[in-house]
Amino acid sequence: MADLLAQFPANDLLPLRIGKAALEAVDPGTLTSLSPFGDEAALSDALQSAMGVALPKPGRSTAKDGTRCIWFGRDTALLIGPQPAAALADHGAVVDVSDGWAAVSLSGAASVDVLARLVPLDLRPATFKIGHTARCQVQHMAASITRTGADAFLILAFRSMIGSLVHDVKQAMAAVASRG
Repeated sequence: MADLLAQFPANDLLPLRIGKAALEAVDPGTLTSLSPFGDEAALSDALQSAMGVALPKPGRSTAKDGTRCIWFGRDTALLIGPQPAAALADHGAVVDVSDGWAAVSLSGAASVDVLARLVPLDLRPATFKIGHTARCQVQHMAASITRTGADAFLILAFRSMIGSLVHDVKQAMAAVASRG
């Protein structure tokens, strides 16, 4: 039997550095969708006890020691990093969605300007602070954007669309760089 190795779907396209922005592939670890069985507090408490992070409020994320949990829609959070603790399944639906999503990091002083060309949201630091997250469109693609640092964003998109995402971000990076 052949040994299969997991690969990022756009390995030949990344990393990119254009002007004051960088786009890189991210290995997020396991991506797990969490949805409470009614009592959100019980799932949040179990998540805090087992993984060290609580369920985030809408539009927010929580993170600690390589584990991140981001709001992913109504009654849904996405646990990023390690395998989820088995105890979480007592309090909510726990579904591995790792194969459906790909992650990239956009960073650098021009990152907000790059995203401003692609996203219909105000992602400036005064409005979209570290730990804020949004499900939104990036050009024509459904995505999730989380601010992870002063000039850094985690972008999740459907795995099948990551080539288009890289293309669109690359064009925006070049357009922003051409201004300077």
